[in-house]
Amino acid sequence: MISILLVDDAPLLRMGFRMVLEAQPDVRVVGEAGDGAEAVTLATELQPDVVLMDVRMPGVDGIEATARITAAALPSRVLILTTFDLDEYAFAALRVGAAGFLLKNAHPADLIAGIRTVAAGDGVVAPRITRQLIEAFARQTDPATATDPRADERLGRLTDREREVLVEIARGQSNAEIAETLHLSEATVKTHVSRILPKLELRDRVQAVVFAYEVGLVAAGSQPGGDK
Repeated sequence: MISILLVDDAPLLRMGFRMVLEAQPDVRVVGEAGDGAEAVTLATELQPDVVLMDVRMPGVDGIEATARITAAALPSRVLILTTFDLDEYAFAALRVGAAGFLLKNAHPADLIAGIRTVAAGDGVVAPRITRQLIEAFARQTDPATATDPRADERLGRLTDREREVLVEIARGQSNAEIAETLHLSEATVKTHVSRILPKLELRDRVQAVVFAYEVGLVAAGSQPGGDK
């Protein structure tokens, strides 16, 4: 069973999400929160598999709540709910550790698929929209002002091949696509990815994408398999 914590300041929306989720045989809603502070408290107590997190809430918003949940090293993975696909708040949430995001008006089947994807450990949800979001806000990111002053030192831990794989991850490539681009086996790509994340002290592929843009390893608008 996938345990879910619903976080939204609108009770009717929470009710609607609960009805959709509890109709699934492998999903169970274990709690609801109306703001970010309550979300952090319940995430700590209940440790759900996935926290379905609204962004704009009074008091502690979804970004700060996501940052606190991530900083506490809880097993819960945060899936952000946003109203618009190009949303600076959703991007900020990815930067502080969210595993991905979905639109609030997503089809119920897409919502369930996204939750299952995140619960399984994959940080890439709705790749087309995620790429649009990162591209839009990467243009506003100055590598010289990266949030982590140790970013360059962390990048230096990678081998040349691992750096190439990271570039392709940041361009939105799947493992199979990376394997084709770099002329590797998919198993080899998976091995590289499993080494890249701990070396960079990152939780998942979404954080790897944001990291690559922030340190200037990939420029906005770059294409898969293009010049590095």
